[in-house]
Order: sequence, then C-alpha cells, then structure tokens
Amino acid sequence: MNQNEMPLSEAEIRSHYSAATTVLTSLAHAPRIAKPVAEAAAAPAAARSPGITASPRRMRSTTPGLATRAPRAATGTVRLIDRISSLGDDELPGPVQAATVRALRRAVAIAYTVGDAFAQRCALAEMKQANKTGTLPAASRAEFSQLLTAESLIVLSVFGNAASYLLASNAGEAQVEIGPVEEILTDNAPQAIQGALWELDQDIAAFAGGDETKLVPVVLAYCEALMSRVRDRAATTPHLEAFTDAAWRVEADDLPISGFDPARKAKGSQLVMAFKKPEEVIGNAVAKSQALRLSKMLMAYDFQRKLNPFAELGGFIFTFMGDGNPGTGKTTLIQMMGGLLNDYCQNAGYPFRYENFGIDQIDSYQGKSGQNAKAFINNVMDPAVIGFGTVDDIDQIAGKRGDSQSSVGQQEVTAVLMEAFAGANTIVRGNATFGMFSNYPENVDDALRQRAGARFLIDGPQSREDYIDILTLLLGKNHAIPVGDHDLFATQEISRAVKASYDRHSRPQEDALAQVFDAVTGRVGELDTLEKIGTYLKAIQEADGRFTGRAIKNITDAVKVRAMDFELPDEWMENPELFLFKDYDAKKAMIEELREPITTAMVIQEINRYADSEFRYAGKSDEAEISKMVRNMGLQKKAAARFAS
Repeated sequence: MNQNEMPLSEAEIRSHYSAATTVLTSLAHAPRIAKPVAEAAAAPAAARSPGITASPRRMRSTTPGLATRAPRAATGTVRLIDRISSLGDDELPGPVQAATVRALRRAVAIAYTVGDAFAQRCALAEMKQANKTGTLPAASRAEFSQLLTAESLIVLSVFGNAASYLLASNAGEAQVEIGPVEEILTDNAPQAIQGALWELDQDIAAFAGGDETKLVPVVLAYCEALMSRVRDRAATTPHLEAFTDAAWRVEADDLPISGFDPARKAKGSQLVMAFKKPEEVIGNAVAKSQALRLSKMLMAYDFQRKLNPFAELGGFIFTFMGDGNPGTGKTTLIQMMGGLLNDYCQNAGYPFRYENFGIDQIDSYQGKSGQNAKAFINNVMDPAVIGFGTVDDIDQIAGKRGDSQSSVGQQEVTAVLMEAFAGANTIVRGNATFGMFSNYPENVDDALRQRAGARFLIDGPQSREDYIDILTLLLGKNHAIPVGDHDLFATQEISRAVKASYDRHSRPQEDALAQVFDAVTGRVGELDTLEKIGTYLKAIQEADGRFTGRAIKNITDAVKVRAMDFELPDEWMENPELFLFKDYDAKKAMIEELREPITTAMVIQEINRYADSEFRYAGKSDEAEISKMVRNMGLQKKAAARFAS
C-alpha cells in the first residue's frame, strides 16, 4: 500500500452490505431529472422489473452529434437483482450475472464507506447529528446542503469507480453506447445511489435486452458515463477537499481511491505480444539504444512519491517519434521495448500496461474518437502502473489541421494528443512514455510532430554485416548453411554502433541543413560557444520557419538524455533490492552519480539529429506536394488535348 493511502476497514464495508442488498433487491424511485426509459423490445415480459411499463425501445440516432436519449417509461418499483438474473435463457443466474450482482453490492457498500469517511473528515458528520436532533443552526443550513451535495457526488463517483474496477476482469471486447447519465441526485448519499441504480436498471432493460453477454458492457458503459458526469459536476462544487486531498485503498480488492480519477485501469493488463530481444533488432543502433535506456528509466519510477528521478533531473523521454521506410523495424522495436518492460516489471512485481491506439478507434460518432484517445492517454498515464503507449501509423490516425482529407474523428485525436503530450495540464511523472510511429511523418500535423521530444530514425539494416545478421536471424535454425567469415551479431553491439551514429551527426546529413551549417561555421568558425550555437539555431529557423522554440526545448531535452548517456546496470533490474526497491532519494542519488557533464559535441550532434529529421520531413512533404501538382497539371493538359480533339 502507498504510505499516503488510508485503508478502508473491511468490517465497515461489510456493515453496509445489508443496506446495499436492500436497494438492489427492491427500491421505489420517482425519477426527477431523467424520464423513464423503454423496456428493451427483446426482453421477455417476465424479465421486466415489476412496476416498469413497457413502451417503445430507446433508440440512438445514427447521425453523429444528435440526441442519444428517447423518452423513458413510467415510474415504479425497481428490482435490479431480478432484472439481472432474468437475462438469458436459463432460469438460474449464470456466473457473470452473479459476479455483476456481487460487484454492485460491494461497490454500493464501498461508496457508503467512503461517504462516511468524508463526513468524518469534515463538519458533515456533526451537522448530520445536529440536524437529526433539530439543533442545526439556521446559519449552517446552506453549508450543510453544500456538504450533502459534495457527499452525494463522492458516493456516486466511488460507486461507479468500484463497480467498474470490480467488473474489469469480466469485460470482453463488446462495447455499448448508452448516452449521458441524467439522474444525478445530490440531496443525500442514499438518494443519489437510488437514482443511480434506477437509471442503471433502465439502461440494462434498454441495451442488454435478454442477452446476458451485454450485461457487463452495459454496466461498464454506465459506470464510465456516471463518473464522467460526476467529474464535471465536481469541478464547480465546493467543500470537496476532504475527499480530493486524501487517498484510500480497499485492501481485499487492491482498489485505490484517489479523488475522482477512475481506478479500473490500475489493474495492469496481461501483455500479449511477440517479444523481441535487442540482438534481434538489426541496425537502428540509436533507436535501439534509446529504447533500451528508456525502458530502464521507466523502472526508476517511485510508486510512493509518484515521481521518477529522471523526470526531476532531466533526460526522461516522455514522447518520441519513430520514423522510417516500411519494413525497417518499427514493429520490431515496439516488440523489443514492450518485452523488456514486461520482463522488468514482472521481476519487480510492478503492474505494467501496454496499449496501442489504432485506426479502429476512430469512430463515426462525433466526439467518440476524442473520448477513445483520452481513455488511451489516461490508461497509459495511470500513476499506479508503468505505462507504454504507442500510436502506430500516426499519419493515418491523427489528421492534419486544415486538411480537408482528414475526418472529424482524426481531428479530434490530434487535438487530444497535442493537449496530452504538451498541454497546460500535462504532468510528466516519469511512469509512462508514448511512441508515435510512421512511415510518412511528413503527413503528421507539424505541431503534433514537434511534441515528440525525441526522434528515433528507424532506418533498418544498413551495412553488409547487418544484412548477413538479418538473413541469418530470419532463416532460423532449420538449415546447415555455414555462416562463413563473419562474427555473427558482433556489429549489433549497441555501444559501438551508437558512438559511430552520434559521430556521424557532428555535421548534418541532409543537404539543405548542411548548407546552413557550412555557411554559419564559415562565418563564425567552430561552434564552441553558446553564442555561436545560438547563431546556428537562428540560421536553421531562417531556413525553416517551423523550427520554433519547441524545437529548441526538444533539443535541450535530448541533450539532457545524452547527459544520462548510460544504462542502468542489468543487475539493478534483475535484483530489485539493489535499486528498484530503494526509496526515492536513494535512487536519485545513485542516478546523479552516473550522470555525465554536457559537452559542446553533444549539443551540436543533437541539434543536427533533430534538425535533420525536420528537414527530411519538410523535403518529403514538399516533394509530395510537387508530385501532386505535376500530376494534376499533366491531367489538365491531357484533358485539354482531348477536349480540343
């Protein structure tokens, strides 16, 4: 348990089981905000909760952005347990139905327990007692009402949070959209829970019908919508500090409760991926080296302090861009880094989450793509896990602003990623990193691309030795062909290859940038002072207006990474007691001892590496536009000739 978290008593949670069971078994609720929803047409009459009158099924508009709610059905007694048990063809409830009921009962009990804890931490508990005895002063009634509103929102948030967390293991691939939650009542905690359970019953009727496989997706969708709506209300609600400034944990479920942040994601998911070892990544020396180093950097994250010493000292890579031609090893690099992190985390007992944001998460419904992107960001950045997020083929997923070919969904994703990677509210704790990969980075929005703090040029095998190594690797062992006069995988030794790669960037690789470099050094001489280096940077900006202050920040961040140009020893990963399990200050001191001073050569090489990539992207982008214009002119010429004939 985090030393800042307070345990929630299991005895106190179970003391609320009776009340929770009662409201799940039967409650009478007259909706005050929402309208009664229709019974699902597919649900048998016997499955309807007594008192709920059948009416046409609620439908979702197929037009993005339009209404998601239709009129609801009449008021009556709701029996949520009966509703859940009646799903499916079997007269007896199945395992998923039973698990759902148990999860909802425990979630209600946990919510009531946290509500009690909140009341004890502020003046609400005393005010409740005074109100009960009729001794509450008239001057305190306004504050009392505000505190009851705060408690109601807290209980609703914890209920949705706990139910979602407890049902996470039963979640499948199916997803259900239910629209916004409406019955948010803030009179008091019991009334708030009754309103929530009433609306959940309505949604199960409308969206699960008689299909038990849709039960958990509907409940999870409702919980997410509930938490989102409550979070919005909480932003303008006073007296929440006693809840938001504290943190609790339910030991039996390993459930963390920290403000209005969802905890369902805190359970690290099992990574399913074909892992690759570093020697199986042929070529790509710098990218491989930085990925290996970054994997170990992430492991320095301190779960108690919720901060990584590398993030404090400088040199942590929060975002990076990997670009290269098709078939040069981008997927292999992802598999290598994911495999390393998975192995390190398993050895240390840390939760690890890998997620990829793919094209299938671009949705035709307005706003849904942005929601998917935000959920992806939140899952990876969860401070309770080590997170690795990738956006493969980002040029297809995130649209360029102003590009008529980009869909609304792609534009939404671009906006979310830009805000998440370098927005006003971005907090880099050092527990997560994001990699954007593309064969055509020139097609990525300039501002989004510049939010990549590091650049990994993934150029694949280059040398004769690389091609021998990759041929041998891919052929496998089912042959007796001799290797010949070649030291297999010797050139894949990272430190040697990385030094050679860095040395190449002592001068630019792109012709256009080389001209700028030669002009500046011809005028001011060797770039050995900050004044001369600044002159070079200004000359680059004059040659390419997209080379802004953000580019300088990315370069200086890369230089700080070079100052951390060391790998944490393998034995520190293999034996967590040597480093990983030490306290934050001890880890920070150990890292500082390994840090190297920044040199002029580092600065020049990192300027050239970054600027080379920007000039390369600009050159490809310009060439693509020119090719398009030439083709259009050719077509116009042919059309005119055909018209004239």
